[in-house]
Order: sequence, then C-alpha cells, then structure tokens
Amino acid sequence: MTHSTAGTPEEMAKIGASFAALAKPGNIFGLTGTLGTGKTQWAKGFVAALDPTATVSSPTFPIVNGYSGGITPIFHFDFYRLKSAAELLALGWDEYLDQEGITICEWADMFPELMPEETIWIRISHLPDGGRSIVRTSRPEGAQPISS
Repeated sequence: MTHSTAGTPEEMAKIGASFAALAKPGNIFGLTGTLGTGKTQWAKGFVAALDPTATVSSPTFPIVNGYSGGITPIFHFDFYRLKSAAELLALGWDEYLDQEGITICEWADMFPELMPEETIWIRISHLPDGGRSIVRTSRPEGAQPISS
C-alpha cells in the first residue's frame, strides 16, 4: 500500500503524474472516493505527464474521454452517471480493455466486478484539514474481479 497526501489541486495532479511515470500500456487504474475528493485532478496530472498536448476534462457527461497524443492511448472513464454494469458493457468496456492503452476509471468501485484482477486501485479521501489522502489499495472488500 502506498500513501500520499495533497493539500491543493496542483499537488493532486503531481501525484497523478508520479503514477504516470511508472505506468505502462495495459495498466488499469481504478479511482475511488466521494464527490470532490480530486479524482479528476489526479487523472489530469496523470494524462498531462504522458500527453502534454492533451486538454484533459472530466468525462462525467461523455462517460469516456480518449487521449492519443502521447506514448500510448489513454482512456479516461467516469462511471458516476451509469446506472448499471450493463450500460458500461454496452459502451464497449470489453473492447477498451482489449486495447493496449492505459485505462483510468473514476468511481471504479461502482462496478468492481467489471474491473480486471490486475487493476491498480487508488482510494482518495478528504482529510480533516481540507487536504486529501491518496492510498494505493487492494480491491474493494467483497468485489470479485473479472478474469483477464
């Protein structure tokens, strides 16, 4: 388990960038945390580190944004507005996982059963001082992964 703290959105983006420095094609990052914890800021830093030309925005409404200007394609999902795993599958979830890109999923704990066993889980939470705690953690309790 890896633990960091961030006091500002810029610090959160730097932490995301530090994960990008170690990422490789095929990695899947499952971000968890309540509203406003900084999942999108983490993703912005991650994507910017691998694709400096990208304009990164939250995929809350489009559900997925793709970035292809870096060393590998990056697929940035936000599951928040999805009502069921069937909706995610209808969007082509399996096809995204079959590509040799990097996948980032905000609200990944909504459908942990669809996340591959090798998912790198990142839990982001509010701290009493207004900062954020960022923890690389294990699969959410009770979640059964899909077979890879």
